[in-house]
Amino acid sequence: MVPHLITALNGPINELEQRILESMPAIERWFRLEWMEHTPPFYSSVDVRNAGFKLAPVDTNLFPGGFNNLNPEMLPLAVQAAMAAIEKICPEAKNLLLVPEGHTRNTFYLANVATLVRIFTQAGLNVRLGTLDPAISEPTPLALADGSSLTVEPLLRTRGRLGLKDFDPCTILLNNDLSAGVPSVLEGLHEQYLLPPLHAGWAVRRKHNHFRAYEEVAKKFAKLLGMDPWLINPMYATVGELDFGEGQGLEALQTQADALLTKVRRKYKEYGINEKPFVIVKADAGTYGMGIMTVRDAKDLADLNRKTRNKMSVSKDGQPISEVIIQEGVPTYERVNDAVAEPVVYMMDRYVVGGFYRVHAERGIDENLNAPGSSFVPLAFAESSQLPRPGVKPGASAPNRFYMYGVIARLAMLAASYELEVTDPEAEVYA
Repeated sequence: MVPHLITALNGPINELEQRILESMPAIERWFRLEWMEHTPPFYSSVDVRNAGFKLAPVDTNLFPGGFNNLNPEMLPLAVQAAMAAIEKICPEAKNLLLVPEGHTRNTFYLANVATLVRIFTQAGLNVRLGTLDPAISEPTPLALADGSSLTVEPLLRTRGRLGLKDFDPCTILLNNDLSAGVPSVLEGLHEQYLLPPLHAGWAVRRKHNHFRAYEEVAKKFAKLLGMDPWLINPMYATVGELDFGEGQGLEALQTQADALLTKVRRKYKEYGINEKPFVIVKADAGTYGMGIMTVRDAKDLADLNRKTRNKMSVSKDGQPISEVIIQEGVPTYERVNDAVAEPVVYMMDRYVVGGFYRVHAERGIDENLNAPGSSFVPLAFAESSQLPRPGVKPGASAPNRFYMYGVIARLAMLAASYELEVTDPEAEVYA
């Protein structure tokens, strides 16, 4: 089952699909050459939005937490990708330490951890879970919704290595985005592979660095296909020195939002798009759909009510928000029954391993679908993204749409690779 596009403005997207399918050999070769120069993130997920006139990534997560939402039939792809990734990093690996998020009560998240354990176990590794939660001082079983359980254990730091009691891993995989900062137990691990690296966590990472890198990638890709990069690239601006609680910096935010809305209006006019543009204001660091609002008119920012200001003041783990990114809003025109659907593509190493739709009955086409308390229903991509069907009418084939989403998601993953290179604190500087 594939959500249907409800917009009549699907000409550009069908054209893009056709162009991508016709250029498939050139695209795959281009990716191969890029991966010869750059290292893909160990794993990632990308939220993609399809407006019919534009298809763009709006968020790239380097600590993906929804592997349990993928179609179980696609798991062999993830196992093979995990094998390829581990082989490149540490071919002699036998032990993998997985460090999950601290919120151990969330059974959906625990199902994700269980799926990761299954993937890496089937890739041939001994997998155990170590927690950063100081309240856990002995092996503790956590119950899953299906009746099974996972055991988390306290981390043990001995000089330059991190492990568990009687468990010395070659590789440590973080599934914790470090929003609350980098714990000292993870610093200075020079003898082991820590994936993703510490600077991929939200203690250091900033969204504007990602979208700056994505802009570069989108321009290269658009040149390859002979098209306008705007069709796959959301424009953005940044504003710092904000304090929503005190109302500080809101004038600058209003000015930047107004300038971006004007740019989007100009593009809509160029393409004959009869829509009201909007922008999304979100914390430059952090995730979990916190610290996000939709703005349709910059004047609205002048009189934000107390509730909105409080909402925009803190992100995950209570971190204060002082920097935001303003991003061109890409409406989502995909529907399942009558609910809004947004595709999320999952990747491991450089491979697409599956995806699912966030299907959301209560939210609008211009809202964030990954909000706290949002009751989205995951709808797994039923088929692989790797087997497009040339010759099928654009817009009519699920594998073709999934292949196109896979291409856009891989562009965002490549941007994450560029971004991590640029922000690496230990990068060698070549004069």
